[in-house]
Amino acid sequence: MLRFLIRRVLSGVLVMWLVTTVVFILFFATSRDPAARFAGKSATPATLALLRHRMGLDEPLPLQYWHFVTRLLSGDLGYSYATHSPVGEMVKDAVPVTLSVVVGAATLWLITGVVAGVISATRARSAMDRGVTVLVIVGMSVPAFVTASTLLFLLAFSLPVFPLGGYVPLHADPAGWLQHLILPWITGAIVQAAFYTRLTRGSLLDVLDEDYVRTARAKGLGERRVVYRHGLRSALAPVVTQFGMDLGSALSGASVVETVFGLQGIGQLTVRSMTLGDLPVIMAVVLLAAFGIVVASIVVDVVYALLDPRVRLT
Repeated sequence: MLRFLIRRVLSGVLVMWLVTTVVFILFFATSRDPAARFAGKSATPATLALLRHRMGLDEPLPLQYWHFVTRLLSGDLGYSYATHSPVGEMVKDAVPVTLSVVVGAATLWLITGVVAGVISATRARSAMDRGVTVLVIVGMSVPAFVTASTLLFLLAFSLPVFPLGGYVPLHADPAGWLQHLILPWITGAIVQAAFYTRLTRGSLLDVLDEDYVRTARAKGLGERRVVYRHGLRSALAPVVTQFGMDLGSALSGASVVETVFGLQGIGQLTVRSMTLGDLPVIMAVVLLAAFGIVVASIVVDVVYALLDPRVRLT
């Protein structure tokens, strides 16, 4: 297992190096003069020359790349073109918000989707299965912004059960943190929970039709033991794979939920930076998204290997 983990980590490091190289080429080697964008339109030639020297833009391209990588490894993401603030501080303030939203929503959609999928699969073609199918179709059909707006109107405006928006740090007020995030969690989880319900149901039905499951039933094992000990473990393999992909993409795609609920996370930061053409912030978000996807992929590979030991041999 240790060798398998080391291989996956080394693969992740290679992917991050490739992404970093592509980002450097796109944002520095081929883009318009970063010093001119940072200094603004009123900068004099002397100011631009001094700024290029301080940013290392007058050095050979390989040396610029080396400094770029070493600064990233030390946590230096540069300065925003729009606010001249350290990008690292901007990202540091936004990451806890997005992590709170995504991790909470992901936990909710995974548990809800797997439980509903198992119930639906073990009662296939029953009234409960049909009811779950209807809910799945409705959940996958409603856009996230419609769900968010409806929840805000019903549970925050008409019935002031939850706050209208905003964010409270977990360390400052755990109860307030939970109260502010329940509606974003539900919004982020509904569509994905519906998809995971269908995925779990289909996967479990396929597994329960396998020969080894029929053999377990023929030996007189109880249906609960057959389903949960022999069937569910194999059925969860595609669910785990999909969860890793969705979790990684959700970390960089939470802009709709954050916009509706007024959360100043990575999604909001990305939207503002794209609007202003703030390249250092966009670069940081791209690298952060890539890192999140790589980490999620490694975790999924490890969990997959625990579910199916044959994977460790690949």
